[in-house]
Amino acid sequence: MCYNMDMTNFKKNDIFEAEVLDLTHEGQGVVKIDSFPFFVDNALPGERIKMHVLKVGKSFGFGRVDEFISQSKHRVTQLNLDYLRTGIADFGHLSYDEQVKFKHKQVVDILRKTAGKSDYPVLPVVEAIKTINYRNKAQIPVQMIDGLLTTGFYRKNSHTLIPVEDFYIQHPEIDAVVLFLRDEFRKINLQAYDEKTRKGWLRNIVVRRAFHTGEMMITLVVTSKKLPEKVELVIDHLVERFTNIKSVQLNINSGTGSFILGKEFILLYGKDFITDLMLDKTYQISAPAFYQVNTPQAEKLYETAYDFAGLKPGDVVIDAYSGIGTIGISMADRVAKVYGMEVVPAAVENAKRNAQLNELENTHYEVGTAEKIMPKWLSEGIKPDVIFVDPPRKGLDEGFIKAAAMMNPRRIVYISCNPATFARDVVRFEAEGYLLDKVQPVDLFPQTHHIELVASFNKNKRG
Repeated sequence: MCYNMDMTNFKKNDIFEAEVLDLTHEGQGVVKIDSFPFFVDNALPGERIKMHVLKVGKSFGFGRVDEFISQSKHRVTQLNLDYLRTGIADFGHLSYDEQVKFKHKQVVDILRKTAGKSDYPVLPVVEAIKTINYRNKAQIPVQMIDGLLTTGFYRKNSHTLIPVEDFYIQHPEIDAVVLFLRDEFRKINLQAYDEKTRKGWLRNIVVRRAFHTGEMMITLVVTSKKLPEKVELVIDHLVERFTNIKSVQLNINSGTGSFILGKEFILLYGKDFITDLMLDKTYQISAPAFYQVNTPQAEKLYETAYDFAGLKPGDVVIDAYSGIGTIGISMADRVAKVYGMEVVPAAVENAKRNAQLNELENTHYEVGTAEKIMPKWLSEGIKPDVIFVDPPRKGLDEGFIKAAAMMNPRRIVYISCNPATFARDVVRFEAEGYLLDKVQPVDLFPQTHHIELVASFNKNKRG
């Protein structure tokens, strides 16, 4: 969008009094000065603020709140602002009721804008059981600050570490493990990895805690498999202090990219998995495997998906992007056969093992992309009644959508963690004759801007 005005009217450090008009999807307040938009952290619609200009671009700028002239009745005032600065809880300053309303509106608006229709039935958001301390996994960066190994989280859009001790949305025992390791590593003068000098050993601490069993897995992301002096002693102290730790591993990442995990894992203690329950089924979870971070809400999510599918005892089902098998295995005793595929070999081994663990004989898993595996299955005479798909944030490849439609299921059930890519895929599915029936947002990520959803597509008809 262009603005017919001289941009030199605005410069860094200017102060303006303004009203906050809206929120961005990431929780920033929207302020307009002479129709020119600024995005402001920690500002809510309806508030009047004194805004300090931080940066001015060609079509928008960024500001900060210098002073609140009036505040929203929906503001949460008792909040550590580091949660907003880092994005740990970028909606934490907004009451939960309003978070839910905003997320519902976000799904409706994105569908209207991208798919071009306003009559899609988006049901009310399934609210979270717990709105804090719910995450079962943490990936905590480590840096040296003032000569001390420090844990925390990056300031948004940077690699500047902000020290954090209480992460607010993680299970408290995860925080306790991180702080214990931080303090023990300080005692032995362990050096964190420095991105500039490329020196140092420890990059990240990754902690998983199974919701139902309480079992914990610790993964230290490091630059070398060689253990610095006294690290083994720290591991001994760790497992003595936290007796529910069942696995401690190294992950070797000597690269310079932004990926957290490397490909190689080395077991230091226990076994290479932890065990948890979901919908009364047992799962072994390996370090690289995907597993939903909010277990009770994930159970609601999957139950919604099964309800949308209208499963019948004789159905043949495909679980695309099957991961460790949570979706397919949870419904296997409701249908005749479950086929799953996944590109991560370790996850497929997990899925096979999990099927055996639950004494299931009607599941089949293969390594590979859905675009290649589904046409092969079709040539083998496999005809699914329902396809479940749970892709990453980038959504579905167009080739997948064509391959899924070619298999001619009566219904496709789509689980999405990104409404924007989901809305794009709605258009593609409808072009293949699969019409969007209904959408159920489920809040797996309270205090953040993220929202999960389940949708069903029916062949050539709505409802």
